[in-house]
Amino acid sequence: MATHLIIVESPAKVKTIKKFLGKGYKIEASLGHIRDLPTKELGVTEGEEFLPTYVIIPGKEKVVNKLQKIAAKVENIYLAPDPDREGEAIAWHIAEVIKQKNSNFLRIQFNEITKRAVLEALNNPRSLDEKLFNSQQARRILDRLVGYKISPLLWKKVQRGLSAGRVQSVALRLLVEREKERYSFQPQEYWVFKALLKKNEHELQADLVKISNKKAKVTNEKQASELKDYLAKQQFVLHKIEQKQQKRNPKPPFITSTLQQEANIRFNFSASRTMSIAQRLYEGVDLGEKGTIALITYMRTDSVRIAPEAQKLAREWIKKTLGSEYCPPKAKKYKTKSTAQDAHEAIRPVDPTLSPEEIRAYLPADQFKLYKLIWERFIASQMTSATILATIFHIQAGKTLWQTKGEQIAFPGFLKIYSPGKIKENLLPNLTEGTNFNLEKLDIKQKFTQPPARYSEATLVKKMEELGIGRPSTYATIISTLLARKYALLEEKQLIPTELGMSVCDLLIQHFPKLLDVNFTAKMEEELDKIAIGEKDWQEVLREFAKEFYPTLKAAQKEMRSLKNGEQTEIKCSKCGNPMLVKFGKNGPFLACSNYPKCKNTSNFKRTENGEIVLIKPEEQPPKIVGKCPKCGNPVVEKKARTGARFLACSNYPKCNYTASYSTKVPCPEQGCDGELVERSTKKGKIFYACSNYPKCKFAVWNYPVAQKCPKCGFSILVKKESKARGEYLACPVKGCGYWEKIE
Repeated sequence: MATHLIIVESPAKVKTIKKFLGKGYKIEASLGHIRDLPTKELGVTEGEEFLPTYVIIPGKEKVVNKLQKIAAKVENIYLAPDPDREGEAIAWHIAEVIKQKNSNFLRIQFNEITKRAVLEALNNPRSLDEKLFNSQQARRILDRLVGYKISPLLWKKVQRGLSAGRVQSVALRLLVEREKERYSFQPQEYWVFKALLKKNEHELQADLVKISNKKAKVTNEKQASELKDYLAKQQFVLHKIEQKQQKRNPKPPFITSTLQQEANIRFNFSASRTMSIAQRLYEGVDLGEKGTIALITYMRTDSVRIAPEAQKLAREWIKKTLGSEYCPPKAKKYKTKSTAQDAHEAIRPVDPTLSPEEIRAYLPADQFKLYKLIWERFIASQMTSATILATIFHIQAGKTLWQTKGEQIAFPGFLKIYSPGKIKENLLPNLTEGTNFNLEKLDIKQKFTQPPARYSEATLVKKMEELGIGRPSTYATIISTLLARKYALLEEKQLIPTELGMSVCDLLIQHFPKLLDVNFTAKMEEELDKIAIGEKDWQEVLREFAKEFYPTLKAAQKEMRSLKNGEQTEIKCSKCGNPMLVKFGKNGPFLACSNYPKCKNTSNFKRTENGEIVLIKPEEQPPKIVGKCPKCGNPVVEKKARTGARFLACSNYPKCNYTASYSTKVPCPEQGCDGELVERSTKKGKIFYACSNYPKCKFAVWNYPVAQKCPKCGFSILVKKESKARGEYLACPVKGCGYWEKIE
């Protein structure tokens, strides 16, 4: 029987760690957090102490009971959740629920799930870190106070279901302010000149860079036309050839933010998807005969530090596989930012000698892509610099100076393994200074300066990191929350604040200016870091926060204007001439007449590039004719009810009031029933299919029915479904049957 219990977070870790340890160890998973603040109340005493009340998370009772039973039967317990604040909190809460059964527990942690790392951790256990736990606890209480106090205010003033967050709202502010910068942006005209030059068989393209020894600036058509006429009379001469060698240094291995950024740029992975894939690589992947192996180190880190043994393995692989010229004489060291916690080393492959191609057959496509990215970046970080030979032709044409640039890789160095952007070699012809060119073509284009780009997930993560907002473990959650709350949309990789997001942001800035201040949020992160190292008392930090927060909250509850009746615009109602209001419905923002209920005019709208509201005229679709009216003989058309279900109606309404349900033509499967399944919708707009004999027959299904017998259980219908894994398929609606078949 096992004498030691190791408690980790996930079942995947259990499988990986079991390989390393003998029968004396029992390994169990907590399945993440087991305790948290209650969901239906604040769960924190307000005043001087801010003491939290923790409860077992609903659904985790069985996990807790199991851990308690096993804990009572073993000698030692090792708490091994992830090596960060959140992991320390999970370990702390597990200890709290099992200490009455067995108080002989210690904390262990490892940056990589390998036999060496796990055994080393078991040989060097420690007590739970109260300072680290208090740092997480302070963050949790801060976030609960902000969310629990401000969110109901937004429900009252704007719309139910909204939320405010201590860091989330500041991230929203970044998106909104960028959008407003775009609205106020005034494009400036400029003209670009390119010359196609020829000398014998050689052709090259040159860019205009200077006019009269000043940076080229052509701002209107008249200037462009005059310069074009001037250049037609000039001789283009190769005035100077400049050659220089440039060193390109490899980048450090990934940290959380840079991994999220690069995965977004290269693969269009969201921050949350990147972290989910990385978690699986960290916890362990089944590699066939090799068993379940962890492939990368811990993926929540802000440090570029590397373990010496990993550097050694990487350098040996580089020398053996690529040659000694690709391995620098001394191992490369990278400097971690002064603001980093530096609790864990950089994200790297656990075994640098395990190349992605060796294990490609065992990995799903997304896992392979991410492992390859991490592996290549790490190996490249230990390689020599690349040498690029850059050649610049300076070409004179009267008072104008032109340039054309060429690049040649003299020595690839780290580029042999990893190149953030593909370098295209561009070799210039072998010419001498004083060479005259023929002007083959002058390409002139009118352009306009562009507004600042919207944030992508990658650039928002980068900005949050630069400003000190959030931490590696929170970036993905922040972005996911903004999208889930419909404060922002993700379109063509751009994060676009919605009308709702901008209105909520404006209200929060107006009434909670300090809370929405970037510098204040960054300073609060520093305070939490100080708690973790014992320089600050966690309750003192909460008291300092509360001193300003509560009076501000009280004022906002009185003074915040309500948007429930809408925000007035300059658009006039097309029916009655009253101002139109922006309102927020369950399907998004829309315009409604301020004279409601006397005038019920509504319209969809969009904003122009400068933020002006423009009405969207609905495209009128001709009604679909499905037959003749049995009452009057006029065409019967297909219509939609307000809740979404289709129905049939006479086109001669209101003179003829004939209507009928939209039938699927599938007979009701209930025995003895002569009805057929028709389309219906719930009050909230969800479509379902029910018997036409309701309420006499109450049979109904959520998915579109098909008159096809289930080959497994014999039920008379199947239903249409769709999923990412299966695509479109037919399934039996009988509970427990489980039959399905793909729709070809």
